[in-house]
Amino acid sequence: MALKAVPICVYTNHTHSQLGLSYIVQYNKMIHLLSNCRVNLAKWERFAVNSRFGVEDGRCMSLNLSDLGSGLTDERIDESRIKEFHKDLQSLPKPLSAKDLVAPSNDRAKVQVAYQGSPGAYSEVAALKAYPLCKTVPCDQIESIFKAVELWLVDKGVLLIENSVGGSIHQNYDLLLHHRLHIVGEIELVVNHCLLGLPGVRKEEVTHVLSHPQALEQCEIALNKLGIVRVSTKDTARAAQIVALEGMRETGAIASLRAAEIYRLDVLAQNIQDDADNISRFLILAREPVIPRTDKPHKTSIVFTLEEGPKVLFKALAVFALRDINLLKIESRPQIKRPLRVVGSSNNGRPMYFDYLFYVDFEASMADPRAQYALSHLQKFATFLRVIGCYPINTTL
Repeated sequence: MALKAVPICVYTNHTHSQLGLSYIVQYNKMIHLLSNCRVNLAKWERFAVNSRFGVEDGRCMSLNLSDLGSGLTDERIDESRIKEFHKDLQSLPKPLSAKDLVAPSNDRAKVQVAYQGSPGAYSEVAALKAYPLCKTVPCDQIESIFKAVELWLVDKGVLLIENSVGGSIHQNYDLLLHHRLHIVGEIELVVNHCLLGLPGVRKEEVTHVLSHPQALEQCEIALNKLGIVRVSTKDTARAAQIVALEGMRETGAIASLRAAEIYRLDVLAQNIQDDADNISRFLILAREPVIPRTDKPHKTSIVFTLEEGPKVLFKALAVFALRDINLLKIESRPQIKRPLRVVGSSNNGRPMYFDYLFYVDFEASMADPRAQYALSHLQKFATFLRVIGCYPINTTL
């Protein structure tokens, strides 16, 4: 039987009192359904992960590793140390790709959490913050996280959704809508960008630095003072891995403290980011939703589209204000499959507007009658409405 996910939606044929009950009933039905499903492996043998989205998409610089010149490779760590280090790296988990999407084992003693990037990435740090004893599983692409959770290869997935400096990761919002996983938690992680180098190398010796484009941009002031040439890589942890494997003494990496520990690099400088309050927010994804509660603060995430007309967006947001519900975040994204909306009946000069999806986070549990009535009221203006998750609000950094 192929795995199917049941979306949690709000439909217009529900009464006010039925809305919260139907939400919980669908939760329970989905949990029962998933517990009796088995993955059809033959169907997924032909599966290939679409790699058009990446968690750390950004503007890449024209300079690449081949542009560094031979001067960077004049000094290398000794051959015996390279062999020893390569042997140690064999024990690191390899990124999950399409060919790895096979049936999982029955050993569920430890929570397995998928993340995008190489070992030592900030996403892995966030996963370990949420589940200190978990087994982390690296994925080469963001969509591999979704597929790994959907195919029962892992228990949870960690997804970067926004950064206080770089803003929202729009592609990840699109993936949340495309897949049927549920948000069951959130993690807020203070970013500590570190300048890493080979053991014994001084900061003044570093002439080039590798990292993800966003990390390089966030450390612009410190790098300008050092006069370091920037080179873009796929992710921060991969940059640290390259420096360690290639043994380039004049090249450093901007990555996490965990990456320094994994790849045995020296920390030449810490907190080199331009903004001290650099915080990333991650979502925890799962196949089953959590049951809404009212004994502690909860956040509910929804996505909806609206009818055309004046004051429609105002009316949609007013359903929360009328019930004293605090809105925490509003994000709009053009609909990919139908981006333009034509208004008017005239054949000539008809105005066309982008047709938007609205992602909203509000501070209330779906077990709270206020939230149930608010969503029932919203259905009067919404042409589509889906609850992506209801989960406890993170209260620690």
